[in-house]
Amino acid sequence: MTIAQNLQHIQSTLPETVTLVAVSKTKPISDLTEAYEANQRVFGENKIQEMADKWEEMPKDIQWHMIGHVQTNKVKYMAPFVSLIHGVDSFKLLKEINKQAAKNNRIIDCLLQFHIAKEETKFGLDEQELNEIIASPEFSAMQNIRILGVMGMATFTDNQNQVKKEFTHLKSIFDNLKAQNPVHCNLNTISMGMSGDYQLAIECGSTMVRIGSSIFGGR
Repeated sequence: MTIAQNLQHIQSTLPETVTLVAVSKTKPISDLTEAYEANQRVFGENKIQEMADKWEEMPKDIQWHMIGHVQTNKVKYMAPFVSLIHGVDSFKLLKEINKQAAKNNRIIDCLLQFHIAKEETKFGLDEQELNEIIASPEFSAMQNIRILGVMGMATFTDNQNQVKKEFTHLKSIFDNLKAQNPVHCNLNTISMGMSGDYQLAIECGSTMVRIGSSIFGGR
C-alpha cells in the first residue's frame, strides 16, 4: 500500500474529534511530500535539527509537532515555527520555551508529558510536579506559552489491561487539571496512542494519536 492509501485507511478509523500526527522522523522529504499531497498537514518529529531542516524545505501550511524528548539548549532552533511541543517534561524546559517564544514574539502551544508507563526509560512529570508548576508564581507570570493538554506513552507490552490502565490514568490527570482551570491553559488535547495501541487510546479518551510505521512503513 502507498503512503496515501495508508493515510486514507487510518483516517477512516479515526473519529472526527481525533487529530492524526504523522510521525515522519527519519523519513525523507519525498515520503512527507507524498503524505502532504494526500492532505496530511500535521507531522511529528523527534529531533529538532531534522524538523528545522524539513520545515525549511516543505510548504508553510504544515503544523510541526515536536514529539521527542527536548533538550533545553535546542529550543531556540524550533521556537520560530513549531506548532506544538508534546514532550514538556520539566519546569526548566517550560521556562526555556517561554523565553524563546518571547524572543520570537510568539505564544507556543505545549503539552505536559507525564510518566505513566512501567518502564523507567520514559520521560515525564508526575502529579506532584504538576501541582508545583501550576501553583508557582513563575508559571503565572509566563506570557508566551499555552498549555493545551497532556501527553503520555504507555508501557511497550502486549498486556492490554496494563496499557488501558495507563491511558485511563493519563485521562484522569487531564480531567483533574481541567477541573483546576489553571492560568495559561486551553485544555482540549490528550496525546496518547501510537501505531500499535491508538484504537485503545481513543477508547480511553485520546484526542491526538501519533502514528508513524502504519503510515510510512518500518524504519
